[in-house]
Amino acid sequence: MIASPYADALGRIPVRSHSADVLGSDTWWWEYGDSDAPTTMVFVHGFRGDHHGLEPIVAGLPGVRVLMPDLPGFGRSGPLPEGGHGITGYSAWLAAFVAGLGLAEPPVVLGHSFGSIIVSAAVSAGMPVSRVVLVNPIGAPALEGPRGIMTRLAVLYYRAGAALPERAGFGLLRNRIVVRIMSMVMAKTRDPALRRWIHDQHDRYFSAFRDRDVVLQAFRASVSHDVREYAADIRTPVLLVAAARDDITPIAAQHALQRRFADARLEVVPEVGHLIHYEAPERAARAVRTFLEEDPA
Repeated sequence: MIASPYADALGRIPVRSHSADVLGSDTWWWEYGDSDAPTTMVFVHGFRGDHHGLEPIVAGLPGVRVLMPDLPGFGRSGPLPEGGHGITGYSAWLAAFVAGLGLAEPPVVLGHSFGSIIVSAAVSAGMPVSRVVLVNPIGAPALEGPRGIMTRLAVLYYRAGAALPERAGFGLLRNRIVVRIMSMVMAKTRDPALRRWIHDQHDRYFSAFRDRDVVLQAFRASVSHDVREYAADIRTPVLLVAAARDDITPIAAQHALQRRFADARLEVVPEVGHLIHYEAPERAARAVRTFLEEDPA
């Protein structure tokens, strides 16, 4: 195990784990910070990951209470009922999860990558929130991104995983060589120590899905939808934390996405790609803190 460069800061924040049945999923979630903190945030991680991926951003938010579940079918959370791992199923699950927390005030909700689509869909459907933060938002069709060819190769990879017999297909989808290639493509940092840690994180957590059907359903959802579908229906303040070198959504599309919201501001992080949460979590956390301090009017 390679030590996290953010371990010391995260270690100063208390953390507790919980579980609850949410729409048929045995959902596990983690609570960071003090229960009486003035601000509560709900974090939603991206495709194939689990709650560990966004912990570096949590490390930069001392004094904020963060509640972060593993998406159903990923990490420790059980799957939703059959066929439920598309945007409709995940957004309904998120709304039910937030409602079940019994919070006195609507939370600030943050979604990363695939989580940005889930959060946007849930908020547009009426989930009460005070503010929305989208990190590496999917602001345009993934197949049209700067590396659309890589996305098309990923489509072929997942199709192969679906076509093979179940055991062989499951093994292909969790293949460590493929995971390492994905990690190498996404990482932009030139720091060798940070790259090693990023690859280690993907080795540990990027294949933590329950079964083949879950990951295939979620992948189809991730390349069939984007935040643009829901932006016009979101009236609460929105912060977009985008990367200048994101291989999935180009920065021009992020500016266009900003204009679709009623009230959105855009923070562009230079020299990083789709892994802001690993390569520049302090920058993301600083943008979130500034956003939370703004006058809601």
